[in-house]
Amino acid sequence: MVDLTTSSQAPPLYNWASQPDQDALALSVVAPMFNEVGGAATLVEEIAGALSDIVHEIVIVDDNSDDETVKVLKGIKPQFPQLRVVQHGSNAGQSRAIRTGVLAARAPIVAMVDGDGQNNPADIPALYAKLVAAGPNVGMIAGERQKRRDNATKRWASSFANGVRRRLLNDGAVDTGCGLKVFYREAFLRLPYFDHFHRYLPALMRREGFVIEFLPVSHRPRVHGVSKYNNFGRFIVALRDLFGVMWLLSRSKSPKSISEHRD
Repeated sequence: MVDLTTSSQAPPLYNWASQPDQDALALSVVAPMFNEVGGAATLVEEIAGALSDIVHEIVIVDDNSDDETVKVLKGIKPQFPQLRVVQHGSNAGQSRAIRTGVLAARAPIVAMVDGDGQNNPADIPALYAKLVAAGPNVGMIAGERQKRRDNATKRWASSFANGVRRRLLNDGAVDTGCGLKVFYREAFLRLPYFDHFHRYLPALMRREGFVIEFLPVSHRPRVHGVSKYNNFGRFIVALRDLFGVMWLLSRSKSPKSISEHRD
């Protein structure tokens, strides 16, 4: 296990510089997990199978689970040499786990998937191929879940929230809550970080001048574990964050183009 601390003066950081050369890697898959002992091994196996034709790594970020998620992941590492397990010293939430994973990623392109198994890894290659084939201004391909396998209350709440967010932020996203997204690591790291920012990635990417495209993806019922959110709690947090993102968008100015004169 690598010590996550650097010094008493700095916040805990992973020693990214100690990682092997990234040149051979085409794709890093980042999945945040918290108490997913029942499905962790299956998700890793599915990701590895779906990406057998792409040189990849799998970065699982455990957000200080209090079950045996990390033990299970460490147990399957001999079967999956591309698996890396990064662990938070305390629970910091999904957005921080995603950011930790992207910071740890060694490939120029990152696929983000939820750790609960509801995203289907079989959809990753299509999103990856679409991003690679897209123009240089496209920063992210975001999944849009088809035939969602959540209960009716959760689907209604999500649909309502998506409609409000889309009207206020004009981000073009029908389903920003879909955890399956493929993007350039460099583009992601330009974005302002705040807790729950993963719900606003399309708007934040566009704020930085990137084009966002979308692709339909499948959705699966949760088989293991329990949801970490309830609808009321999600609504309160989302409402506060929505005003914050609106402020960020209003305070952004675009230079339209940037050129360097070398003569």
